[in-house]
Amino acid sequence: EGAMAAILGMDADKLTSVTERITKQGDTVQLANLNCPGQIVISGTKAGVDKACVLAKEEGAKRAIPLVVSGPFHSSLMTPAAEKLGAVLAQLPLTEGAVPLIGNVTADVVAVSDMQQELVAQVYSPVRWEESVRKMIDLGVDTFIECGPGKVLSGLVKKVDRSVTTYCVYDEASLQAVVEAAKEWA
Repeated sequence: EGAMAAILGMDADKLTSVTERITKQGDTVQLANLNCPGQIVISGTKAGVDKACVLAKEEGAKRAIPLVVSGPFHSSLMTPAAEKLGAVLAQLPLTEGAVPLIGNVTADVVAVSDMQQELVAQVYSPVRWEESVRKMIDLGVDTFIECGPGKVLSGLVKKVDRSVTTYCVYDEASLQAVVEAAKEWA
């Protein structure tokens, strides 16, 4: 029943104002992914997202692109799924990692004591991708490796900071290329 759309060319404060106006009228919609400068994804009910797309364009957005998704991810409509995830995570032992973990909800380093809460909250909260990437860069990360098909995340990282290096691993050959490149990092 939910929907998502990418809004291009509108800042977060102005888009928040749009989504709040629609939600106050009774159709849920909110910011879902703050991806990079000029690209924010909204999520909510189909009616809410549709209305927000129209209003965002009226308020100055360059484009509003409906996304093909199976649900209203990173919105309050996902709270029931988050609760189920929380029940599963409560049964798992979590330990401190060898490298800092940056949470998408806080865009900051997450302590092991807060990991479960952060993982649950990411289901219904906006993903602060741009801020998370900037935090990693501030911590000294200069190389990002995207695993899986496509290059969407690598593209977003480059829109945040063109000076970093990105790799995409999607098959054996691309994995081998990263392994070879990694030999030079040591």
